[in-house]
Amino acid sequence: MKKFFIIPFLFSGLVQAQPLQETIHDMTATAPVLQGAWWAGTAGYPGGEVLFSVNESQRMAPASTLKLITSAAVLETFGPDYQFETRLYADALPNAEGALDGDIYIRGGGDPSLGSTRPAGGENAQKLLRRWAKEIKKSGIKTIRGNIYADETLFEGLSVPPKVNWENMGNYYAAPVSALSLADNSFKIRFSPQPGHGKEAKVSKTEPEIPGLSIRSFVTASAQDRRDNAYVYAAPGQFDLDIYGTIPTNLLGFTIQAALPDPALFTAQYLQQILQEEGISVTGNAQKVENTPDYSAMHLLYTQKSTKLKDILYVLNKRSFNFYAEMLVRHLALHAGQEGTLQNGIQQLENWLKAHNIPLNDVKIYDASGLSRDNMLTVRALTGTLNAMINSPYFNVYYQTLATPNDRGDLLLLRRWLYPQKRLDDVHVKGGTIDGVKAMAGYVKDKEGKLISFALIANNLEDKSEAINRIHENIIKTLLHYQH
Repeated sequence: MKKFFIIPFLFSGLVQAQPLQETIHDMTATAPVLQGAWWAGTAGYPGGEVLFSVNESQRMAPASTLKLITSAAVLETFGPDYQFETRLYADALPNAEGALDGDIYIRGGGDPSLGSTRPAGGENAQKLLRRWAKEIKKSGIKTIRGNIYADETLFEGLSVPPKVNWENMGNYYAAPVSALSLADNSFKIRFSPQPGHGKEAKVSKTEPEIPGLSIRSFVTASAQDRRDNAYVYAAPGQFDLDIYGTIPTNLLGFTIQAALPDPALFTAQYLQQILQEEGISVTGNAQKVENTPDYSAMHLLYTQKSTKLKDILYVLNKRSFNFYAEMLVRHLALHAGQEGTLQNGIQQLENWLKAHNIPLNDVKIYDASGLSRDNMLTVRALTGTLNAMINSPYFNVYYQTLATPNDRGDLLLLRRWLYPQKRLDDVHVKGGTIDGVKAMAGYVKDKEGKLISFALIANNLEDKSEAINRIHENIIKTLLHYQH
């Protein structure tokens, strides 16, 4: 039975907008891709006329459009220029010969971008750690007669949201959070060249090398599917990885990305390796602290500042980067004086929604990125968020974090349509895709240049057909030509 309902008169403004309501009905009611699926959508002028509304009170799986709420709350809480800090300490001073009879501590400050080149101004992990080694050397330390300790105690609780499924968990887009993270808490797995269809794809190496890692590959090469369909199966802290699925046949090798098993420990291990390469011997081992040390009695060697928050949010929304969302939501909890857990961060997201008059019965949130299929939002919760941000002093920053058709491959046809009209910048959206879900929400400028906020969500899609993207593109085109 087809699960599709039209709600024609939820707002008085719909009386004036009835022609557009009928247009959207015609686009969606009999669309083959929506047979047996759920669809919801709404659009309107912020604080004014509602142009159309379909199933706007129906909670739907939002996929990555949930990031609109996370990024809004984080931006308004911290401001666009906020920077996170990671600090290096020594628990003693070196002697005259440069020997440190003590330990080095890396105090994680929850920087999502540490050792990442994704945000503007970022630097890769190796370059970053070499600079740390030079700073340690500048302090007069030539030998470390102790350990390298990683401190990730700023965050607590689960490192991966509880509703993330097993297929996703070991992959880079579901990387575990840590208050001491490095290189987006992911690493590369390189496969040897394999031109033969159906043949085994062998792992040749990882970049960088992860101490203690063991990989079993059950991956085969496919000449029929040119996508990366290899999935890494591993829980946080698990160093035995299994990989299943397919990669394209190839002559030069193929690379996938996986989640680091223990990011904080790896950061300490990698720093120890770099220190030794830079001529600073370390007699101890890389370890993690169990409890937060007393840093007031230690010697601060160096403070590493992150890229600015606005650059992190740019990646979070434009590139739909799950890891940054999951890191940042824990900072909301810390800012509120709570423990840095996911659940406390979600509570702060709900507080932000409540403060902006968005009903909490419109949302059910289990993570900050939208990766879980169990998350539920109404489209009016999304447009409520978009409308609230128009009144924010940071609206322009928020607006620029959203993707234009130039940024998204799934909006290729829309880009070709908008380019001759010189209107590519009139569409700023956040998309979302997980199994059975396609969503899109953001801002469109109408024919007169006035902003319209909109949200479109399809659930229970039976396949990965691009037909739903064409429907959403046509709705956006309709809004672009709407005249108030």
